[in-house]
Amino acid sequence: RVLFRSKYFARGTAIEEGPEMHVGLLFDTSGSMSEDIKLSRSAAVRFLNTLQDAVDMTLVDFDTEVRVAKYGQKDFPRVVERIRGRTPDGETALYDAMGVYLDGAADDDGRTILVVYTDGGDTRSTSSFPDVMNLLKASDVTIFSVGFLEHSRGAATDRSRLMQLAEVSGGQSFFPSTMKDVDMAYDKVVQQIRAQYSIAFTSANGARDGSWRKVEFKVRKPGVSGVKILARKGYYAPYDHQAGQAKPK
Repeated sequence: RVLFRSKYFARGTAIEEGPEMHVGLLFDTSGSMSEDIKLSRSAAVRFLNTLQDAVDMTLVDFDTEVRVAKYGQKDFPRVVERIRGRTPDGETALYDAMGVYLDGAADDDGRTILVVYTDGGDTRSTSSFPDVMNLLKASDVTIFSVGFLEHSRGAATDRSRLMQLAEVSGGQSFFPSTMKDVDMAYDKVVQQIRAQYSIAFTSANGARDGSWRKVEFKVRKPGVSGVKILARKGYYAPYDHQAGQAKPK
């Protein structure tokens, strides 16, 4: 067990006290989304319209190709126009799209929330699922996945992978099939973001060995039991190339 020194602790509702928030939206416009694109559009627009305290919004829409653009809050109408303007077509480069977003998010300071709207099946990417999992574990991004799997051929596998991506990042996954389900998923995502606590700490383990370090959070409150905490499972320690080299004999 390694001790740490706390740097700050802030609630998600205390925007002025905690770190700034960046919001990302991964929007699947591939041909396989044809039957669910209306539900997906409605959920995405409503979600972005609510989080007006985010400093910026990054939209990554993808099919065979991946397209990315970052907008400020004043550019919200342009985001909506872009979401509504895409017609489902082509294959699904889901993992490549996630990689593009995660690479860009590495420069963002503060909380970074990514909501993924997709049917889950990747048919095009050069990146693999393990590649994306490793990138995600090395990032500070929290993922909420909204999977439209009713018409998916590989629903069981797609569901499992979307759940894994959300879980390792400290987020949650939802699988709606009706507008009512979409609204419920949307409400839960917003509630999770508003209830999110941000904790920063400096580990007493100063080794710069690039190893994976597990982190576990527990809640202790008299009279309260069975509390489920959604949190990142750990982080990669910094890596110093010189320190990692074997010493000459």
